[in-house]
Amino acid sequence: MDDAARPDDGTAPAYAARPAHIGEAEWRARVDLAACYRLAGRHGWDDLIYTHVSLRLPGRGDAFLINPFGLAFAEISASNLLVVDTRGQVIDGSGRRANPSGFAIHGAVHRARADAHCVIHLHTTAGIAVSALAEGLLPLSQHALRFWHDIAYHDYQGLALGAQEQAQLVAELGGHRAMILRNHGTLTCGRTVAEAYVLMHTLEKACAIQLAALAAAHGGGGLHVPPAEVLERSHAQLTADSEPEGALEWPALLRGLLREAPGFAR
Repeated sequence: MDDAARPDDGTAPAYAARPAHIGEAEWRARVDLAACYRLAGRHGWDDLIYTHVSLRLPGRGDAFLINPFGLAFAEISASNLLVVDTRGQVIDGSGRRANPSGFAIHGAVHRARADAHCVIHLHTTAGIAVSALAEGLLPLSQHALRFWHDIAYHDYQGLALGAQEQAQLVAELGGHRAMILRNHGTLTCGRTVAEAYVLMHTLEKACAIQLAALAAAHGGGGLHVPPAEVLERSHAQLTADSEPEGALEWPALLRGLLREAPGFAR
């Protein structure tokens, strides 16, 4: 987390002592990314040992932090994260294994978007269910209105993600910070870990709310969608701040983790 995102009221969490061989900026990045993995695991956003959160190393355009292949989200810590190159190959000399195919989507987004420092890709039940609906994400909640006309879609083309599909995916993503991968899952990218996480939290909740509303409507209820002018105004209000989202929420989330599960910061 950038120092600019830290509150100056004494509520910023204390970071664990960093190993001598890791610089301060990299250690902060590692702690934030490990926290993101642990929070995602607590929400049930993990998919066994699959799906990933990646983060560009501070000051580097060609190196990224990611989880070791084979570890659950609940096992990720600042010190066991891997450093990989743009192809997802481990370059930190640890001899540990990453999941290069799992990094394919992340690598494509990182390469295409200089502002995409953190990329989260998940296979949650709610996210996949909404991705399978022809209408996609509907404007049924304030959470969904954050993404009104501001979310990308990519059609499912199979397990492999070759160069041609990578180019198509990033073209469809454009300047959006969120994407629904049809029949597959969800993706968010942020200028910080905090931004990517808060966007995913908002998107995941919007998907869960939509499924609950559709289930209720199927049982005989009706759906209410706000008028178009309200949708446009609400989205503008929710995105009016040009600063990365999550700056206020992230320190509180870190404090909670440090109280309840401090192992992530080792």
